[in-house]
Amino acid sequence: MRMVFRWFGEGNDTISLESIKQIPGVEGIVWALHDVPAGEEWPKDRIEQVVQQAAQHDLHTEVVESVNVHEDIKLGLPTRDRYIENYKRTIERLAEAGVKVICYNFMPVFDWLRTDLHKPSGDGSTALFYEKAKIHNIDPFELVRLINQDSALTMPGWEPERLQHLTALFEAYRNVTAEDLWEHLGYFLEAVIPVAERCGITMAIHPDDPPWPIFGLPRIMTGQPSLRRLLSLADSPANGITLCSGSLGANPDNDILSMIHEFHDRIPFAHIRNVHVFENGDFIETSHRTADGTVDIAGIVKAYYDNGFTGYCRPDHGRHLWGEQCRPGYGLYDRALGIMYLWGLWDAYAKAAGVPSRQAGEEEVARR
Repeated sequence: MRMVFRWFGEGNDTISLESIKQIPGVEGIVWALHDVPAGEEWPKDRIEQVVQQAAQHDLHTEVVESVNVHEDIKLGLPTRDRYIENYKRTIERLAEAGVKVICYNFMPVFDWLRTDLHKPSGDGSTALFYEKAKIHNIDPFELVRLINQDSALTMPGWEPERLQHLTALFEAYRNVTAEDLWEHLGYFLEAVIPVAERCGITMAIHPDDPPWPIFGLPRIMTGQPSLRRLLSLADSPANGITLCSGSLGANPDNDILSMIHEFHDRIPFAHIRNVHVFENGDFIETSHRTADGTVDIAGIVKAYYDNGFTGYCRPDHGRHLWGEQCRPGYGLYDRALGIMYLWGLWDAYAKAAGVPSRQAGEEEVARR
């Protein structure tokens, strides 16, 4: 397991690379050029700038999250080929910079979706929260305003320049079915996977968050059958999964341990986080500790350990602790605590398997 930490870039993150470097076991950052509009080529000089910034702190930049897919590709419009060509050139440039994994998603219009970015918890912390009944009644425009109310920091997947065309986007998707979306995803993969394979990059799709349709928009990356179908669209080691336990765990019917055992050799990147799902379908993001949520984090780490997982892993959304002013879900403190919990589980499983702690630590240092 190779631990990485999401960083949103100089001037766009409350957390410094110096702080990230001090978290035990973190070897690299997960990054993106968040100001480059979806569909546009990533400039080579900007890519090199981030690589150099990270290298100054002995952190690698081997995982990118995300190279966003333009809506015309998802919609299957004639203009999609131009945006796919830009995507292919971006893959090539990232490969030249040493990138190994590109996380992306295929969610129409919205990426992740919550109704409250700072829901108070009993211990005084706040966290991202999804209220099922509210989603059925809220105007999507009001939701956009809610998500972007802190304009000082970008909110991935909720970029204002994209969502200012919300009415037109909803109209464009009016007659797009889930099967249409599958067809458009297949077209995209048929074009980009050969390029990724040639470049030594794995494309790793992120599940839909939450894993069900919203506002009448189809969503197709929702569970084990859909991930199986995704892998069958392009039978290549370059076609993989970013397995997110929090996204998939919002639906208690999803058997995440079974997914890890089935797809482990096609998971180059793992997001590990916990959520507490309420009986009415609401859910709130919790600490990574297994007992605090509905997701079996201890079992998930054990499944990765038992399958010899050597991919990249990051703690996903954290709570907001100790008065930290940060991007919702992306503070330093709770994600750092999450990392230590994940390492604690991993080390315990290694010890139970008879791997000396010193040897495990030396192996981790050697990878870095």
